[in-house]
Amino acid sequence: MSSCPPAASFFGYIGAASALVFSNLGAAYGTAKSGVGVASMGVMRPELVMRSIIPVVMAGVLGIYGLIVAVILVGQIAETNYPYFLGFAHLASGLANGLSGLAAGICIGIVGDAGVRATAQQPKLFVGMILILIFAEALALYGLIVALILSGKTTSAGC
Repeated sequence: MSSCPPAASFFGYIGAASALVFSNLGAAYGTAKSGVGVASMGVMRPELVMRSIIPVVMAGVLGIYGLIVAVILVGQIAETNYPYFLGFAHLASGLANGLSGLAAGICIGIVGDAGVRATAQQPKLFVGMILILIFAEALALYGLIVALILSGKTTSAGC
């Protein structure tokens, strides 16, 4: 069995697609869920709308993480001399980034929705909401870091 079959690049491309798709799912959920909270809060306290956009921006950044990893992975996939090892490493890279982005997006959406509504009623909660959002965003950063490490894997075994 060859260590560089044509199917190996399939795994690399699935990794690139996973990074983008799952990160964008997280970004979309976080944006939509937080946006609902901002709209609801804006009815009661319209002067706080711009301050309450922070969760929406943080959710949008998750999609950028997926785009970065997908572009890096697609740039490394080759038609020839691309072993299973790299295909699996790139699949793992995309999944690490994408699923971390999805988890962070869900967290940002839920915290953002409840947080902006609560902040409208009690402004002292703003700093706590921001700290929780930062820790949620850190989940996606962990996935991005692991994805970048995995995307840089090389093998000395030729085809």
